[in-house]
Amino acid sequence: MSVYDRKTVSDFFYEKVDAILIVDAKSNIFTTVKKTGFFEKVLEDKGSYHDLVEKLWFHLKDSDKKITDDYHVFVPMVGKFAGKYADRVTLNYEDKIHLVQIAIYPLDEDKTKYMLMLDELDNSEYIRDFLTDKKVSTIQNTYLFSMYVDLIKNTTNSISVTEISDNSMNYTVSYTDWRMMIVNMIWPDDQSLFLERTDPEYLKKNLLPGRTSSFDCQMKNLEGVFIWVKLVFSRTVTKNDTDFKFVFMVQNIHEDSLKLFDTLKKYEDLASKDALTGVFNHGRIETEITNAIEAVKSKGQKVSLMMLDIDFFKKVNDRLGHSVGDRVLKHFVNLANEFIKGRDIKMGRWGGEEFICVCYGIDLEQLGDFAEELRKKISESSFEQVENLTCSIGLTQLQENDTAELAFDRVDRAMYMAKSSGRNNVKTN
Repeated sequence: MSVYDRKTVSDFFYEKVDAILIVDAKSNIFTTVKKTGFFEKVLEDKGSYHDLVEKLWFHLKDSDKKITDDYHVFVPMVGKFAGKYADRVTLNYEDKIHLVQIAIYPLDEDKTKYMLMLDELDNSEYIRDFLTDKKVSTIQNTYLFSMYVDLIKNTTNSISVTEISDNSMNYTVSYTDWRMMIVNMIWPDDQSLFLERTDPEYLKKNLLPGRTSSFDCQMKNLEGVFIWVKLVFSRTVTKNDTDFKFVFMVQNIHEDSLKLFDTLKKYEDLASKDALTGVFNHGRIETEITNAIEAVKSKGQKVSLMMLDIDFFKKVNDRLGHSVGDRVLKHFVNLANEFIKGRDIKMGRWGGEEFICVCYGIDLEQLGDFAEELRKKISESSFEQVENLTCSIGLTQLQENDTAELAFDRVDRAMYMAKSSGRNNVKTN
């Protein structure tokens, strides 16, 4: 059996390790002592330690795509090691995945100087890990981030970012510092909610041991795209009720949220549309009038109302039946919708054969010309089993001191003025 002494072991070790680097974190410098194979292409002889940390840890897992700059605030923290540390990362170089084992040893008592040893593992090791990961990825990969929080000590640890690595990241940051750094990744409209619900005093007050709290918001992912996530806080159960230790997780719910919003939009449309004609129903067009009045008051926007009433429509129902009447109503609305297309006009069915249009950006004079063209278009059109069909139109312009009731009363009077003037004409009030 061969005899191994310190030099023999040292030489053997130096020969077998693929790359060795010496790091001075305080000065932000690394020096490469040895590099072979794949590492000859990806490691400089000297360089910025922060850049090295970014290269090893701050890219999407199994990709060479860089993480958005907002997350680089964590780079200096990832590069600090309290003791010996080992990690396994995947690097994508020239469209090939390289699985790299990293061992880190502090070289001084201040733990600002380190020796990094890097080895590339063979493909079979990567495939084994990949297949293992595939078995558990269905649930785990929906969780983008997790960490353990101790509010009393104001610490975080066991930080895991699954898009970067399957292993926990080796850095420490106070919970209060982390909270103020991460708020910049939250959608601006959601930041106040994030700060409220992650406040240490809020968590202490509202979460009993074993209980969980969550809320949904938009958050920037590692690629810099805002996605919908669920932020989850779960208070751990300990023997001491004055402990305030939590597990915090960020779950990707983007696709499910988009599907939910799409479904809600469909139900919202159903709830706000007239079932027969497809335009806004009475309640929704009434809300539109209220919104328009607010636009006049707050923005000085020009908004007018137009009310249309089909002349002698009762005779159509009485003579030809309600099924024909329904088809006539739908045809009438189709003609009006086609005519208002391209303009900021919202149309709704007020009731029976009466319709109201909220016309944005149009004053009374402009609307008078437009309404006259529409009236003429209706009178010249052909309707099923009805030789001729006309409508009476009333117009008014919204004022700053209007209410929905006042505005409707004016446009309603204008429409009745058109009726009493022989129908098939336009009147303003």
